Amino acid sequence: MINDQQSAAAVLSALFDDGVYTELSAGYQGRSGQSVITAYGYAGGTPVYVFAQDSSVSGGAVDSVHAAKIAQVFELAARNGMPVIGVYDSRGAFVDDGVESLNAYSLMLEKLTAMSGVVPTVSVITGICSGSMALIASSADLVVMTKDAEIYLDAADPSSADKAAENGTVQLVAKDAADALDKVRRYLSLMPQNDLSPLPEYEYDPPAAADMSDAHKACESVADAGSIIELSAAFGKASVTALGTVNGTAAGLVATDKTAGKLTPHDLQKIARFVRLCDAYGIPVVTIVDCEGIENKGCAARMLVRMAAVYSEAVCPKVTIISGKATGAVFTAFAGKNAAADMTIALDTAVIAPIDPMTAAEFLYHDRLIGAADPAAVRKASAEDHARTEGSAALAAQRGAVDMVTDASGVRAAAASALDFAAGKRLLRRLPKKHSVIC
Repeated sequence: MINDQQSAAAVLSALFDDGVYTELSAGYQGRSGQSVITAYGYAGGTPVYVFAQDSSVSGGAVDSVHAAKIAQVFELAARNGMPVIGVYDSRGAFVDDGVESLNAYSLMLEKLTAMSGVVPTVSVITGICSGSMALIASSADLVVMTKDAEIYLDAADPSSADKAAENGTVQLVAKDAADALDKVRRYLSLMPQNDLSPLPEYEYDPPAAADMSDAHKACESVADAGSIIELSAAFGKASVTALGTVNGTAAGLVATDKTAGKLTPHDLQKIARFVRLCDAYGIPVVTIVDCEGIENKGCAARMLVRMAAVYSEAVCPKVTIISGKATGAVFTAFAGKNAAADMTIALDTAVIAPIDPMTAAEFLYHDRLIGAADPAAVRKASAEDHARTEGSAALAAQRGAVDMVTDASGVRAAAASALDFAAGKRLLRRLPKKHSVIC
């Protein structure tokens, strides 16, 4: 057991299997003392490199040696293709270094940015993470923060763990350091060791039942029993992003949740970031769509463009399941053939159409409303007629918009089969370019 007041050495002992690890550059320290420990070993059976800042030594002050040790960990992790975990607990730069500390932070950020998408990177914030160090910690693939920790760019505006989770900076909040490390081990168990490694595979139990009535139940109906770990639950409440396994193999799960309303810019940003993570490490993505639409405010349209571009550019296997309603731009962004999905599966009760049925009732069936004693009832009945005929899953399949139609009991088997056959997916030839400018 550990608590958040113990030293970096205690944190490392709790993280590594049986408390066994090899320390790097043990005698190397700057003027601030041994304010960071770097090491490698196994965490939950996964080989990892780790650095842990130690606030009990000079407040965990960051000097040039402190930065060089962390940069070495990033360099070794990238070179040897192993995940890296950073444990952040520092009150800031070593003041005696003056402006030289800026070069120290720049060195760490450059190394972390270079390895992004090459090996999984995890930040664990157990104390104070401020200023430039907050920038570095937030650049990791996954950020886990304990309840009583703080993260901020400006000391005048500190952010709690809950607030950081709500604004999307943190993906997981833990009750204490021990819980944070447990979450990290579970997360890494579902990640490949690097971008060239095979996906993790495990023995599995199928889900107990098929229930596609909301986003969480739909994910549980597709994934193996007990395998799901949800990420960014507090950021974007109308969507779910999670890692899990399908027939024992790691997969990413995205689901829209119409019970929480229309998708917001936060939902779109969250989904785009998650799909980009999965694509970087070759993790297949299963997207489950039942959506009332996109909020027409703020930067929603721009974020939808960004999210659609991320799906289109992703070369990992992509399977979309339309469990409810997918109309207009929602269908295009999440289920469009060849762009958003390699295979699109629809429930036999799904509604798939170019425009929402209620909109169709207003514009396509307007003659029914003229002189109606109860226009609202007529509008609703017309919308239902449109959904049942022009918006049916069967018609969508007939016209080539979806590849397969099934009932709820057949969804998991259909998705698993599609993933199996896409496991050897090859990159399509693309036009030569440096990168897309859609962001």
